[in-house]
Parts: sequence; structure tokens; C-alpha cells
Amino acid sequence: MSTSLMHDDMKAFQDLAHNFASRELDHRREASDRYPFGPFDDAVLAKAHELGFLGITLPEDMGGIGQGIRTLCVILECICRTDASWGTVIFTNTLAQELVLRSGAADMLREIPLSNNPNDVLIAFPAYSNPQEHQDLPRAAKRDSGYSLSGSIHYVVLAPIAAHALIPAKIPGMEGYSLFLVDLSSPKVKKSDPVFSLGAHACPAADIVLNEAEAGLIGQEGKGLIVFEETVNILYAAAAAISLGIMRGSFDRALAYSNEREQGGWPIINWSEMKMILADMAIRVKIADMAVGEALNAIERKIAGWDIYSKTAALHVQDTACHVTTDGIQVLGGYGYMKDYGQEKRFRDATQIKTLLGMAPLRKMDLIDQINTGL
Repeated sequence: MSTSLMHDDMKAFQDLAHNFASRELDHRREASDRYPFGPFDDAVLAKAHELGFLGITLPEDMGGIGQGIRTLCVILECICRTDASWGTVIFTNTLAQELVLRSGAADMLREIPLSNNPNDVLIAFPAYSNPQEHQDLPRAAKRDSGYSLSGSIHYVVLAPIAAHALIPAKIPGMEGYSLFLVDLSSPKVKKSDPVFSLGAHACPAADIVLNEAEAGLIGQEGKGLIVFEETVNILYAAAAAISLGIMRGSFDRALAYSNEREQGGWPIINWSEMKMILADMAIRVKIADMAVGEALNAIERKIAGWDIYSKTAALHVQDTACHVTTDGIQVLGGYGYMKDYGQEKRFRDATQIKTLLGMAPLRKMDLIDQINTGL
């Protein structure tokens, strides 16, 4: 099935992501999914770093490959057909990098050394939530040179493996929240054991406790919400691309199985009920593909209301992915619930990733408020 995400000049990136997924992820998917009860796969992370996937939108003079949102979406969609955990690793690191860049704090990224160690360039962030929804963010206090943070923050994605974290915190007496860069190796930062989640197991997360930990302010005091919304309005399209990849992987597996599996002397794809399920999956995948493609067009052309395109694409595709992966399990019958075939993992991943960038019900209420007020 063709994709509307692609431009002709992106074939090389699609091939790169496809080869990465087929050579590095496919045969490791089941083992990677055992984390945190099995080891984290450092070799895959190192390969992703070697290929430039940990700096897709980062400028070349900062060690990245200087691509835009469309290339990011093409790569994420392709990787997540095989294993969405690694798409979420790339997404979270890109989100943190973009927040720093859009805060006007590129110099702080440059202070992070270009390293062959991928852990050194990773930046953790609580990517499954909107900081504005938190009532108990850490507190920031001014010091002679910089700030210190105290308090706790839950489910910081990449915290078990990243060298730094971007932490939203409140400055007493000031409205809103600010963003701070924290060195996770500091003795004043305590990380919990990796948190066991429903899906995306190979994208680790941990709770963090800060005790007067030294932190660098990113951007301006109290402007965290503005920067966050500017950034995620674009990255909603990337979140949708992750779910699209999961859907396409589930459909491809279901279609292949229905051609291989015989019952009554012929492949089950010849049964009319099976054709109906597969047709519903194909329709939902194609509509999701069109939604993400239109969101990317709106973003790149700065069409009026482009941010609504991006938000609605994410909400629709993330919700639809849960339906498609449920059908993907049904096509495989009892095998659909076994780890060997990957379908049950795709269902868990789709459900987990539905909460990227905040809970869906709250994002829906924000969307209707925005449409109603015309802002």
C-alpha cells in the first residue's frame, strides 16, 4: 500500500529506516519487549545513533542530519511497522531537542558533547504528558549561578538511559512553568527502577526525585507552556506517524497470515468474513495515511489552522490504531495473542502511544475550545 507521506527525494531515508527495521529490529522485537525484566538493547540504540536517527531534525553543525518534520514522519512510520518502541525513543529525543531549539537555547545543546556514546546525546522528557496538566511540578530556586530543582516528576521517558533530562518546573511567585536541563548523573538526582508499562517496553521510563539538583534554564522564565505548544503542534504529526506505522505493520502481518493459513483446504483470505475484516483494516490504514499526509502539507504550507490539522490527525490516527490492531489480533485467531507474531505487542503499543503528549480526552477538549473560539 503506497503512502502519501513521501516526497520523491525521501526514498533514501525510507530505505534507510526500512533496512534498520528489518536488519536490527525484526528479529530482536520479542527480546526487546522483555525489558525491564530483560536487558536493554544497547546495540540497537548504538545503530540508531550511527544512522543519525537521534538527531533527525537537529542542524548538521550540531551533529544532526538537518531534516524536517516530513522526513521525521517517514522514518518513524517505517520503523514503527516493526517495533514502535524504537520510534518512541526517537520521538522523545527529538521532542526534547526541539523544545531546547525553539526556546532559543541552542548553545546549551552545543555544550552536550558530540559523542560516539548514544546515551550522551539522549535527552529524557515526560513525553506522555502535558506539563500544564501537572499540579505538582518540581520547584526551581535561583542560585548564584543558575538554578536548583527540588521535587519529583513521574514517568520521564528515556531517563534510565539518557545523560540529561529536560524537566518542567515552577518558579515560586511566577505564573506558568519553565524548562530546565538537568544532568542525570548528579548525586542530587535519584532515578527509580525502570517503570513497567503497558506497551513500548524498549523505550524505558523512570520516576525522578530532585534534591536541589543543579539545572540550566532553557529559554525564558515562565514561558515553558508557549514553547511546548509551539513545538507539539508540529510534532503531533510525528505522533500520528508512529500510530500509522503500528497500523500498517498490523495490517501487513494480518494480510500475510490470511494468505498462508489454510482452513477447509484453501487460504482463509478466501472466506468472506475475513475479507471484510481485512478490508476494514485497509480502509482505516489508508484514511490514516491521508490524514497524516494532509497534516504535513498544512504544516509545510502554513495553511490557516495548520495546527488543527496536526492535532486532529494525531487524535484520529491514535484512536484508529487501537481498532486496527484489535482486528489484527482477530485475523490471527489464537496466534494473535502470542508474542511470536507481534500482533498483541502492536495492540499494547497502540494503546500506550495514544497518550503521547497528554491524555486524549483533555486534548479533545482543548481542540473543541480552540475551534469554538477561533484561536
